[in-house]
Amino acid sequence: MVITTTIAADSNELLHSTFASRYVRTPVPRFKMPERSMPKEAAYQMINDELMLDGNPRLNLASFVTTWMEPECTDLIMTSINKNYVDMDEYPVTTELQNRCVNMIAHLFHAPVGDDETAIGVGTVGSSEAIMLAGLAFKRKWQNKRKAEGKTYDKPNIVTGANVQVCWEKFARYFEVELKEVKLTEGYYVMDPVKAVEMVDENTICVAAILGSTLTGEFEDVKLLNELLTKKNEETGWDTPIHVDAASGGFIAPFVYPDLVWDFRLPLVKSINVSGHKYGLVYAGVGWVIWRTEEDLPEELIFHINYLGSDQPTFTLNFSKGNW
Repeated sequence: MVITTTIAADSNELLHSTFASRYVRTPVPRFKMPERSMPKEAAYQMINDELMLDGNPRLNLASFVTTWMEPECTDLIMTSINKNYVDMDEYPVTTELQNRCVNMIAHLFHAPVGDDETAIGVGTVGSSEAIMLAGLAFKRKWQNKRKAEGKTYDKPNIVTGANVQVCWEKFARYFEVELKEVKLTEGYYVMDPVKAVEMVDENTICVAAILGSTLTGEFEDVKLLNELLTKKNEETGWDTPIHVDAASGGFIAPFVYPDLVWDFRLPLVKSINVSGHKYGLVYAGVGWVIWRTEEDLPEELIFHINYLGSDQPTFTLNFSKGNW
């Protein structure tokens, strides 16, 4: 989302429209509310004409998204776009569909969930929100443990590779967590597990591994990271966990490399995020974060809302939102 502009805006600049001239006899202000209203057809035409200057989505191969969906999917989106998904009492079927997605993904990633149990996770607006939520859970759980031990809890850090997506840097800056990056070397463009574990200290809330690096698409060695970190935890008495950013690999590895061990089969992997829009035939804006067990998501981060009806637990960075 663009929040600033590098072009100095002239508040008196006018917007001219050729096709809307039958409705707009004079130009309308570009950066001010016009004094008079205009017909809806004119407003639509003016905005639509400007949008034509955007790039063609079908030719966009660089935004981590697909550019086409089946028409039936578009129909479903439009059918649900007016629903405020957070109102679970009003839209219980939508909520049920979301919960089923969480459970399907949890089983796909080998979470320790029984057939009659409910998985712990939430649908998000892509992996960016998912990473924010997972990071907050790690930070809060680490802080609670430090408080219980009577130790300082004001200098949390997280260890990642320098190849992480910018949302990890946003998490660190927004939520005041030091980002300790393992530098990349020539010919090795993913996080080195050995160097990562060396950077872990008592203030490390988690080590984040990537299954599908933004730079090259490579999978980091989560299994080796788990082995090395387990050994360090045993030597130090710490319990530093692992988060797997599987945004672009979570729906590839289980099917293409089913024997690759990277997920909840590894004891230290406590949460995994995955995107739904990096694989084709889905527009941008869908993702999930799954936790290993209920204990890995601190209860105090979950808000129980009751003013829309019955008790509605929620753990998101937004509240009112559309659903598709």
